[in-house]
Amino acid sequence: MEIDNMRINIPEGANVIIGQSHFIKTVEDIYEALVNTVPGIKFGIGFCEASGKCLVRSEGNDENLKQAAENTAYEIAAGHVFVIFMKDAYPINVLKTLKDVPEICTIFCATANPLQVVIAEMAQGRGIIGVIDGEKPKGIEKEADVKWRKDFLRQIKYKL
Repeated sequence: MEIDNMRINIPEGANVIIGQSHFIKTVEDIYEALVNTVPGIKFGIGFCEASGKCLVRSEGNDENLKQAAENTAYEIAAGHVFVIFMKDAYPINVLKTLKDVPEICTIFCATANPLQVVIAEMAQGRGIIGVIDGEKPKGIEKEADVKWRKDFLRQIKYKL
């Protein structure tokens, strides 16, 4: 077994969700889940088909995000993995709905942070072992940090 890592290039201003599914209709079901959850969301989806023609299947309503997602899925090249790049919404807005898509098995990450995917490769193919999302903690929050966090959440309208 060979283990490698791959840095994910997230388009400017976008978030990424990477997960694993199990069926060819994944791109269509994710498309429907996203547009039905957040009106106005912009996104692209790339999905690695793991049998048959083994193509990267793609959908989206933003051509640049769609191309970025299909290229990233192709570079990851791991069975049944999907990549979603999205703008005009946050992962928190769509994760619950995505988890309800019947064929989605796992969500590895949802982030805008610097991201690396840890990949294992064997004779049969490739798979994601895990992800490195962001940086290591630099300390433990103090009172001023708590205040900043609470103020920030209210500023972006996630808390009253």
